[in-house]
Amino acid sequence: MIRDEETLNILLDSIARFVREVLVPNEALVAETDTIPPAIVAQMRELGLFGLSIPEAYGGLELSMEEEVRVAFEIARTSPAFRSLIGTNNGIGSQGIVIDGTEAQKLHYLPKLAAGDIIGSFALTEAGSGSDAASLRTTAVRDGDFYILNGSKRYITNAPEASIFTVMARTDPVKRGASAISAFIVEKDTPGLSLGKIDKKMGQQGAHTCDVIFENCRVPAANIIGGKEGVGFKTAMKVLDKGRLHIAAVCVGAAERMLADALAYAMERQQFGQPIAEFQLIQAMLADSKAEIYAARSMVLDAARRRDNKEDISTEASCCKLFASEMCGRVADRSVQIHGGAGYISEYAAERFYRDVRLFRIYEGTTQIQQIVIARNMIKAAQK
Repeated sequence: MIRDEETLNILLDSIARFVREVLVPNEALVAETDTIPPAIVAQMRELGLFGLSIPEAYGGLELSMEEEVRVAFEIARTSPAFRSLIGTNNGIGSQGIVIDGTEAQKLHYLPKLAAGDIIGSFALTEAGSGSDAASLRTTAVRDGDFYILNGSKRYITNAPEASIFTVMARTDPVKRGASAISAFIVEKDTPGLSLGKIDKKMGQQGAHTCDVIFENCRVPAANIIGGKEGVGFKTAMKVLDKGRLHIAAVCVGAAERMLADALAYAMERQQFGQPIAEFQLIQAMLADSKAEIYAARSMVLDAARRRDNKEDISTEASCCKLFASEMCGRVADRSVQIHGGAGYISEYAAERFYRDVRLFRIYEGTTQIQQIVIARNMIKAAQK
């Protein structure tokens, strides 16, 4: 759903120019230093990129899902680390509060998230529970007007920069599964909260993850999202449905960038007296990439419009995440192949993107989890 085409186009043009003139020229620097320069972060704040999906009433742009994925197409045409920094504020780091938070929670946290004054983070995964999120072991025990949290979370995106964490914890020691899980807003300076060392990753330098550890961490009862126990896992799944659609859009944008680079290289690189773009086997890789990107883009836009129409898109979001992330991996592989030896050298973006986009098939639900979600939803629908 596009509310105002002219206004959206102005935003998209501004972001495209920012990507082209500021972010792309700084990709190598971010990869080398593992840090996004503060001046670039400040420009992101000025453009309103930290509040794209946060309601206007709390200082955000309140983009519809279709508008949001179109923005993601543009901002993903550069290093994923840039998108990752703003991604949690617009997605998993804020949407639990947006969707199920109390009015007091929204008023207190959302304006700061929208302005980029604070970074939000989503703490679900643990050492013993990743894909099997309902088996998490972090506990939250009621103690008067507080809950005492104990446990640890792993691979938490933007944790080193985060000011608040949306934490999933088990509030009922007797119940098994998802119905015993609650969601909490935990501020970084809460006594008992500490961070592990920053993870060294295969790719996406500049986007940081680390463990988040809770040792008798006292969290105000007022910080339980929605004001009641037992609905945290449902909140998480709502957040992930939206997040999977967003990541699918990011996969499309990244693939479009890789294909553009591969095409430019193929038209410039000479072999046997002609550009390699004239060779049919190179053309086949270019054409396959173009067709798959078009298919993924169409899927994402269709699912986004359905979500804007208030349809249940659990299946469609998983379809998009599965197809787009796998597609992106195939385009990355072809891009390196088209570049030949140059694609294996860090001087070219193809090498970095090849490593960076590998994560898309893992986080916010692996490909295999998406397959399970899709199949289970199909079976459930057929039994009605």
